Amino acid sequence: MSSTYLIALGSNMRHRVHGPPRAVIGAAMEECAALGTVTRRSDIIDSAPIGPARRRFANAACLIESEYDPTAMLSGLKRLEREFGRRSGQRWGDRSLDCDIILWSGQRFDTAALTIPHKSFRARAFVLTPAAQIAPSWRDPVSHLTLRQLDARLTAARPLPR
Repeated sequence: MSSTYLIALGSNMRHRVHGPPRAVIGAAMEECAALGTVTRRSDIIDSAPIGPARRRFANAACLIESEYDPTAMLSGLKRLEREFGRRSGQRWGDRSLDCDIILWSGQRFDTAALTIPHKSFRARAFVLTPAAQIAPSWRDPVSHLTLRQLDARLTAARPLPR
């Protein structure tokens, strides 16, 4: 049985083959086809680092139709991260590629290794903005709000630049 996954991607390190972070994200979205059919891709946006990361990030989202269950999808995404040079290290540090399962058509999934929906996605514009671009009417199974609504609420809560 096929499932749909909303995947968030981020990079803030140059890759030896793919180049700068925006190119890394573009290449990673292409490689996601190994996990299923990529049906939608967001634009790539730039975002400020969070935590100890020092460089700006390139972020995007994609929708993948796949026969994989959530555990297998997570395993495939972790393999992809390693192929792009991701190493274990500091949480929220600089990274060549980060891939997270944000939502799943099966609604909720909770194990020690994986929680869907992603615990922090509602507070992250760098996830919500690309996600709302490609799946605006997808509802969060916890808040029951659409991605468009969640993004609008987060955008309204941000202070205006000076």
